[in-house]
Amino acid sequence: MLGGINNGLFLSSFGGFFAVAILALILKWAFARGKSLIEQTPKVGREDEYGALVVIASPNNHIEGELLRLKLATSQIKATLAHTKDGPRLYVFARDEKIARAILKS
Repeated sequence: MLGGINNGLFLSSFGGFFAVAILALILKWAFARGKSLIEQTPKVGREDEYGALVVIASPNNHIEGELLRLKLATSQIKATLAHTKDGPRLYVFARDEKIARAILKS
């Protein structure tokens, strides 16, 4: 004890303030708006901007595209209907492309 101050109590109080300050910074970062890595506003892109997916159909509207997607879903083929700058497109993975095209032709 130096000068009548309890050093242990002082240091533990200072450590508590430090912990609260760190938690406040973490909460400020976690709840900041517009900087989330999880949820982003979807954007419409060109038909070649969808990564590993391949275009297999270009329906005239969303309803036709959904019917084609459901036809593939009944055959256990995963398909995605996306709105692109060129209109709706039906996408599948490259490994399923030939099978999906054959199913849609039948």
